Amino acid sequence: MKLAFRFSYFGDRFFGSQVQPGLRTVEGEFIQACRRLRLFDDWREASFATAGRTDRGVHARNQVCSFTTDLPDRAITALNPVLPADIWCTAWTEAPEGFHPRYSAVSRTYRYYFTPIPGDTAAMHAAAQSFLGRHDFSSFSRTSERNPERTILAARVVEEGPFAVFEVTGESFLWNMVRCMATALEWVGRGEADAGKITRLLDEPGEQRLPAAPPEGLILWDIDC
Repeated sequence: MKLAFRFSYFGDRFFGSQVQPGLRTVEGEFIQACRRLRLFDDWREASFATAGRTDRGVHARNQVCSFTTDLPDRAITALNPVLPADIWCTAWTEAPEGFHPRYSAVSRTYRYYFTPIPGDTAAMHAAAQSFLGRHDFSSFSRTSERNPERTILAARVVEEGPFAVFEVTGESFLWNMVRCMATALEWVGRGEADAGKITRLLDEPGEQRLPAAPPEGLILWDIDC
């Protein structure tokens, strides 16, 4: 049976989510727990996959993974007690035929938490609207051979207690893209840039590559499959 799990994790003690030999990663710990329960022997044969990758220090509220197993009841009841304390499952379902957490995802939502609040959150929110639609995000990501065009469906900046929160939903994202977007908005909040700066970076992609904001403030908030 193919199962899909929704799970969360604190990213502080992981070297990212993707499996890396000799390093503690989210996928590595999840696969190790599955092996300990004898849910599968080879994660590739079990088609273990997650909906997306996160960098070192990045957290997740609603990540999604799937795999096949002959022991679904054991997976459902025993995974959480075996997983390390900084990873925990919050929901499960039997996955339909052809389901793949990455390719079946129609959108992803991230939140970046600024503390202290950079300054003018209203200006940050107004500037965030420049990201909406389909653009070339070369200036807002690390160099990659992937198509730099991405579609942003929603973006906002709000205050929540001691934080300013940048929430963005898109079909998919480039490497470090949200953290680079957060850098641009922080500049706006501090009065060091305006919405026009963001528009110019989108209209003239690659002219300047923004630095990525620190990973600790980023959370993979939700995935819509």
